[in-house]
Amino acid sequence: MADVARARKLAVRIREIVASTLEMQVKDPRLGMVTITDTRVTPDLREATVFYTVYGDDTAQTDSAIALESARGVLRSAVGKQTGVKFTPTLAFVADRVPEITKELDDALARARAADAELARVRSGASYAGDADPYRPPRESEDDDAGGP
Repeated sequence: MADVARARKLAVRIREIVASTLEMQVKDPRLGMVTITDTRVTPDLREATVFYTVYGDDTAQTDSAIALESARGVLRSAVGKQTGVKFTPTLAFVADRVPEITKELDDALARARAADAELARVRSGASYAGDADPYRPPRESEDDDAGGP
């Protein structure tokens, strides 16, 4: 097993190689605006998972996924030539869910802002149900007024 630092360095290098190879060498018309977001390598350096996002609609995403799968061999050979490791890791492409999660978080924040604005609107015209100061002041005892011995 390789150490974790070496696996991280290899993952970064694989991400760079795959991104540049997609840009310069892969000429598949199905490949859309693909961004390589992350790469993870197993501790034994045998498998690499490449996370990507695609700018566009569902058709562009499925077409890009098909193009990436068909270019897997070219990308793996480029990784093997440029990294110089004993065993070139197999590549698996996974669509990154970061944009979807970001949209869900933005929608949740917008709902929270709307709820806060509604609460502020309701609160602005509100008044106390009882006195403004609901606590009673302490009563003075009669012994204190007498003046003591």
